[in-house]
Amino acid sequence: MKKSIVIKDIVKAFSLEVLAGEENLTRHVTTSIARRPGLEFIKFLDYFPKEHIHVLGKNEIQYLISLPLDERDNRVANLVQYKPPCIIVTDGQGDLIYLTKYCKENTIPLLRTEESNYEFIKKIDAYLIKRLAPEIAVHGVCVNVNGLGVLLRGDSGVGKSETAHSLIGRGHRLVADDIVVLKKLSPQTLLGTHNETNKELLAIRSIGLLNVVRAYGRNAFQEESRIGLDIELTKWQDDSLYNELEVETAFTTYMGVKIPSIQIQLKPGRDVARLIEAAVNNFYLKQEGYSAAEEFMKRIEEETDS
Repeated sequence: MKKSIVIKDIVKAFSLEVLAGEENLTRHVTTSIARRPGLEFIKFLDYFPKEHIHVLGKNEIQYLISLPLDERDNRVANLVQYKPPCIIVTDGQGDLIYLTKYCKENTIPLLRTEESNYEFIKKIDAYLIKRLAPEIAVHGVCVNVNGLGVLLRGDSGVGKSETAHSLIGRGHRLVADDIVVLKKLSPQTLLGTHNETNKELLAIRSIGLLNVVRAYGRNAFQEESRIGLDIELTKWQDDSLYNELEVETAFTTYMGVKIPSIQIQLKPGRDVARLIEAAVNNFYLKQEGYSAAEEFMKRIEEETDS
């Protein structure tokens, strides 16, 4: 089912002033990019984007004001006849009698903000992308470690929440425990967040639910984080050998987005929190093009040649 947002939620999120169409604030928005009308004002309507929010800045309003009254009415009529979900005027602009008239006649919400067109477009696009992004829920824990979103997976009882607790104690942040909501913001970007019900809560065996913000302060929690690393926590296997110079990068795919993935085996005495920190640091080094294994092999070659 295609996700949508009702106009009244956008009004509330951005504290917008309602100039017309108040009775139609329950209309739904399903497209994640707002649009500044241009071609629509010159009667080029073959590809009119009907599902987009339309935002009018100073340039558009001044253009309309510059037209003779009859021509101005024609241009506005071109815009509203396809009933976009709503029209938002930025920069607190006034003198909108002609626009208000047509929006009232067509029951289109006409909204206004004091923000500049440039700033508002950036904010509403980011808001729409997040709210309308495809999403799935996965069982696991999401933490932000040194600025990187890390998804911890593993069988029930393996120690994911306890590991997250240890990471919080080392200054890192909880994003979500037990149920992690993953949102696909782009073909390369996956965002991890909570599901509201589990916000700020961490479930630890033998202790119960812990509100990390109340227990450790605001810095112990983060609303969302871009996922950069997928870590599976597994029980220790004596017959497994992990002595490669460098483990070949594996990936886990969520909604078509590939995330680097590693496995960490658990054993009494292993400091899993520090191992995760090491994995994150190594991730950053690889992003910069550095490989410790390649450096080691280069040293071996230099010794052999000398």
